[in-house]
Amino acid sequence: MPKHAYAIVLRSMANPKSKAAKKQSRAAKEKPKPRNASNLSARSRSSKGAPRSGAFGRGTNPERVKAILRGLDETYPASTTALKHDNAFQLLISTILSAQSTDQRVNMVTPGLFKKYPSPAALAYANPNDIEQEIRSTGFYRNKTKSIIGASKKIVEEFHGEVPRTMEEILTLPGVARKTANVVLGTAFGIASGIVVDTHVQRVSGRLDLTKNTDPKKIETDLMKIIPQDRWILFSHQLIWHGRRVCQARKPKCIECNLEKICYSKDKTI
Repeated sequence: MPKHAYAIVLRSMANPKSKAAKKQSRAAKEKPKPRNASNLSARSRSSKGAPRSGAFGRGTNPERVKAILRGLDETYPASTTALKHDNAFQLLISTILSAQSTDQRVNMVTPGLFKKYPSPAALAYANPNDIEQEIRSTGFYRNKTKSIIGASKKIVEEFHGEVPRTMEEILTLPGVARKTANVVLGTAFGIASGIVVDTHVQRVSGRLDLTKNTDPKKIETDLMKIIPQDRWILFSHQLIWHGRRVCQARKPKCIECNLEKICYSKDKTI
């Protein structure tokens, strides 16, 4: 057999695919990928912890704020302070003592304290050493003793024995800042001069995206802009109770929260 015949046979064996098979192969290689397929996994990863806008929008959208208020009303319809008191003066002293302490601890201390010192005059001229022993378990007892004696003395000497009823006046009392002033004015007198911002309000309002600030004064300003004034007093108590019972610092109980569907905090546990 001639040599060129072998060459023809070899070329035929080395290239067995038909034209139709080649065309199908090229079509398979050139088949377009699903649109944005290369980005699907990245988008999936990036959206895993993304906020859900929900039906009420995000942040301080008025409809979302109304939904939050409705949810708080359902759970805490008539909430108030946990500090036990019989009058504005007792509430003032209890609130000063609650700094860096708990309401439960303060409620254990104040019955004995108020029995021995039932009025501003009695506390104003008390022996500081005796007061320190009475309130020792609340912590920072030396500074607190100075504050409650100083506040009592100013109430007696400058306000005729009555707790002031304006923000400007009550802030002149030793140991009283806006948080304490708002607690007393709102709870004891029903005066909505501002919103209480304690550690619970600070945490919960941040998680609910009602404020971007961490400074208590700025948080209060932010909340006062979006919460109706006739809700300031109740809203303060509601957020405090929500922070204690549900939206706790270390491990929020999101499964028990009726605001969960409109919350997109990074701290969520579900």
